[in-house]
Amino acid sequence: MNEQILILDFGSQYTQLIARRVRELNVYCEIHPYNHIPALTPAIKGVILSGSPCSVRDSQSPQPDLSLFLGNVPVLGVCYGAQLMAHQYGGEVKPSNSREYGRARLHYVNNTNPLLQNIPAKSQVWMSHGDTITKLPPRYEIIASTDSVEVAAFQVPGQPIYGIQFHPEVTHTTEGKVLLSNFVTNICGCSRDWTPESFVGNTIDTLKNKLGNDKVVMALSGGVDSSVAATLVHEAIGDNLYCIFVDNGLLRKNEYDEVLQSYEEMGLNVIGIDAKERFYTALSDLTDPEAKRKAIGKTFIDVFDVEAHRIKDVRWLGQGTIYPDVIESVSVKGPSATIKSHHNVGGLPARMNLKVVEPLNTLFKDEVREVGAKLGIPKNILKRHPFPGPGLAIRILGEITPEKVEVLQEVDSIFIGGLKKHNLYNEVWQAGAILLPVQSVGVMGDERTYENAVALRAVTSVDGMTADWAHLPYEFLAGISNEIINKVKGVNRVVYDISSKPPATIEWE
Repeated sequence: MNEQILILDFGSQYTQLIARRVRELNVYCEIHPYNHIPALTPAIKGVILSGSPCSVRDSQSPQPDLSLFLGNVPVLGVCYGAQLMAHQYGGEVKPSNSREYGRARLHYVNNTNPLLQNIPAKSQVWMSHGDTITKLPPRYEIIASTDSVEVAAFQVPGQPIYGIQFHPEVTHTTEGKVLLSNFVTNICGCSRDWTPESFVGNTIDTLKNKLGNDKVVMALSGGVDSSVAATLVHEAIGDNLYCIFVDNGLLRKNEYDEVLQSYEEMGLNVIGIDAKERFYTALSDLTDPEAKRKAIGKTFIDVFDVEAHRIKDVRWLGQGTIYPDVIESVSVKGPSATIKSHHNVGGLPARMNLKVVEPLNTLFKDEVREVGAKLGIPKNILKRHPFPGPGLAIRILGEITPEKVEVLQEVDSIFIGGLKKHNLYNEVWQAGAILLPVQSVGVMGDERTYENAVALRAVTSVDGMTADWAHLPYEFLAGISNEIINKVKGVNRVVYDISSKPPATIEWE
């Protein structure tokens, strides 16, 4: 089993970022909510206690029994985690005189301490807390201070137990990665050998042992996650993996043929299903976004179920689930409120009586791409922007018709093609076009027109949880707008969406 760091989540917005930083050090880690603490095993080399929006002084705040860890493995408390240790072991935590939020500098650093080696005085750190440790428990010692926070970092002398009141995981803490490296390497003794190469080898071996000669069926979307997951399973069991790629009539222009060809060139055992008419029928007269998503999801399950049953003796359903999906399902506060339904095959395992295999369920999106690169997956799939499961149905506001799909496919093709031609595609997290349910007056030649308006949307992001609108060059946008209006019949106006997430979402529906 891999060496790992356990990250105990108290609800901080930065918890996933801690995990990403530890993973960047080639150390495997897992996030578990404070109320679902796993058993301590020899594989767990250390524990990080996350921050939290709560106050330790609140009776309803997370208060797990820290004696499960302290004295057994190295522990690093971050912000709330540090305050929790102080609070439970006889120190004092009080409201700050003023809210401590933003950049600060360490004016005192004990850089002979194992946690703070190679971190100079005056290093910048990021504070984000309303409480402060005003008194440490007996024998605890201060190892770093800022001008306004005396206990910026502490250690229990003679024990690998540390607390810091700043956030090393954010880029504003300039030596944050050094601190985390000191903890996982020098203090926890992790060998830092968890790499994409090791993941590929270990995962294929695990899949071989788990699946044996069993058959696996898997839905492919053309996206990164399902493609990488399928390739791993294929490497383990070959043509006992049966892939199904469904054309729902809502893909990008020529996408069905191009993606199907890519999968065949990759050697995957793939079946293409033209189900356009079934999806168009299911979407007929629907305008509500949630109703459209549910109709697409149900139709997909119906189509996939029929095709999967044509394959005899299938025992497993492969899925491209990634780690953020797993974290979300067992979060501190339980599954998040539904903002919108996601198109997936979640209803299939029970319906088809299949066991589920999810080879990517420990990876973040950027790690999935790294693994895909090691597997030799083509760049046109590996670098592909995220694309919504319901496809263009949620980029056509209002009712879906084949004619509207064709218009939007043409617009989208010009926009995405332009991004690629001008070397902007890889600068953007996600891009697409939206067909608006409005018409506007225009002039073409000497004639008045009254035709459709489309919106272009492009965002930058790390993981899609937050996003900023992409500041594409005006000259590029002007050229794309002109090309769309000239080439796509039925469109006479183009607008650019400059909303960020939050408050807007990336997709319009």
